[in-house]
Amino acid sequence: DVNPHLAHLQPYPFEKLRALFAGVTPNPEYKEIKLSIGEPQHATPQFIMDALAGGLKGLANYPTTQGTPMLRQAIAAWCDRRYGLFLNPETEILPVNGSREALFSFAQTVIDPSRGHVPIVVSPNPFYQIYEGAAYLSGAEPRFLNNLPENDFAFDYSQLTEAEWARVQLFYVCSPGNPTGKVLSLDDWKTLFALSDKYGFIIASDECYSEIYFDEANPPIGGLQAAKLLGRSNERLVMFSSLSKRSNVPGMRSGFVAGDEKILKKFLLYRTYHGCAMAPPVQTASVAAWNDEAHVLDNRNQYRDKFAACTPQIAEVLGTGMPDASFYLWARTPIADTDFARLLLEHYNVVVLPGSFLARESQGVNPGANFIRIALVAGQEECLEATRRIRQFAQQL
Repeated sequence: DVNPHLAHLQPYPFEKLRALFAGVTPNPEYKEIKLSIGEPQHATPQFIMDALAGGLKGLANYPTTQGTPMLRQAIAAWCDRRYGLFLNPETEILPVNGSREALFSFAQTVIDPSRGHVPIVVSPNPFYQIYEGAAYLSGAEPRFLNNLPENDFAFDYSQLTEAEWARVQLFYVCSPGNPTGKVLSLDDWKTLFALSDKYGFIIASDECYSEIYFDEANPPIGGLQAAKLLGRSNERLVMFSSLSKRSNVPGMRSGFVAGDEKILKKFLLYRTYHGCAMAPPVQTASVAAWNDEAHVLDNRNQYRDKFAACTPQIAEVLGTGMPDASFYLWARTPIADTDFARLLLEHYNVVVLPGSFLARESQGVNPGANFIRIALVAGQEECLEATRRIRQFAQQL
């Protein structure tokens, strides 16, 4: 027998997509354009690759789980420049192998199943499926708070009863959101902090899209930044950040967690046994990436141009608009999202992700149903070509 919690795990959205597309023959007149996966396709900056190669001598040493002081200091300096945060690199910052593995293992660290009731882990809905898997495998019950467009994608906190809130131990929040692109405001954070104070749960703030935004004067607010602006400590609050989207290095698997030092001390202990130290060359390359902002601005400009060109055209045929941030369009479909995705592939060879695969039924509704997620990650010409095809297809429906 194996861990019974594994039986609760649903197929990943891309497995569902493969099953949905089984038997579909894409129109050979068109070259495939893949906008289904949130994988950055802009070029990795040369200086990061050079730093990675320059760090290869580090392969002769075992890395520490805590990472090098130089890396933690580079991250601390970035947090100061980006958010005005003064974090202690010794106790409040921990490098991780991409935010995904940390978001998952964090639940294993902080969930306490011995309190006489099944713990609850809250997630947005639609959501990133790692939150759900992390909840199940920590022995908790995942609950999903609907983020509906008619409520401006705000959390519907009324979905949980007082007794259920008392069982909440961990609340995953994603801002900018995947797939909606919603950024939490200071007031949103204030509400969430008040709930955390009342019920004692930990907030895990997934901020991997924080550097993909459109207004240079208004970067998305971060969780730790919100706490500072509201005169709070970082108690029960941890943020997760990543280089994947910011620096176009998804294959490097490099990010960090920062926040409540008491929690990070336990998380470091867990990770020491888990054996997930970052490879030395990756640490060297990460220092170079966190220390440079010019490539990030260039990256943002590329996304800004694509969104400016593509969004109005898609908005004419599908219900969508500019997101607050991130690189997704969350677009409403005139037919079932799964049918839309299948037929779009069959007739126009464009791959998008059905929204229902990114959500769970809650309060009798799947908030991803009749939406598709369009990841504008390819080059501008390819994204524009995909936009033309989506328009043509939608106009025929």
